[in-house]
Amino acid sequence: MRRLMLLRHAKTERDAPSGRDQDRRLDERGHRDAAEIGGWIGRNPPVPDSVLVSPAVRAHQTWDVAWEAMKGLAPKPHVELVPDLYGAEPAQLLRTVRMASGSDPKRLMLVGHNPGMHELALALAGSGDAASRKALTDNLPTSGLAVLDFAIDDWNDVAFRRGRLVQFVSPKLLKQT
Repeated sequence: MRRLMLLRHAKTERDAPSGRDQDRRLDERGHRDAAEIGGWIGRNPPVPDSVLVSPAVRAHQTWDVAWEAMKGLAPKPHVELVPDLYGAEPAQLLRTVRMASGSDPKRLMLVGHNPGMHELALALAGSGDAASRKALTDNLPTSGLAVLDFAIDDWNDVAFRRGRLVQFVSPKLLKQT
C-alpha cells in the first residue's frame, strides 16, 4: 500500500515585487490556511515520509508553514525541492511520483500548483469517498489536499484511475465541519 498526498500551495500575493511568478509569496490568508491544513495533517496521521516541493516561493512557504503546524505531532519527513513540479502537467507529475520508487517512502506528498495538481488528482482517483470525489471535481483550491491510496508495493505502479481517493480537505471544507 502506498499513500500519495497532493497539496496545492496556499493563497498568494497577486504579483511578486520582482515581477516573476515563481517569486510570489503567501499572503496573510495563505499563512493561516497553510497552518490550518498542516495542523489537520498532523492530527490525521499517517503523515508523509517524503515531501517533494516545487521551487516556487509560495510552494516551499506553504510546506514550511504546514510543517511548523504539525511539528511535534509527527516525525520530520525527507523534504526535497523538485524543479519539475513548477508548472507541471499530470503526465510530468506522474513521472515525478514514479521516481519516488528509488527512495520508496510509504507516504509521499507533492506540494505544487494548479492546473496540474488538480488534473492529476482527478486522473488518479478511480474510486473512493463519493463526497470527496464530488467536492474535488470542481477545483483543488489553494491549501487543498487530496489523499489517495494505491494498492501497490512500488511507486512505479502508480497509474491513472488506480488510486482510491481517501479524503479531500481544504481550509474552507474544514470550517464547514
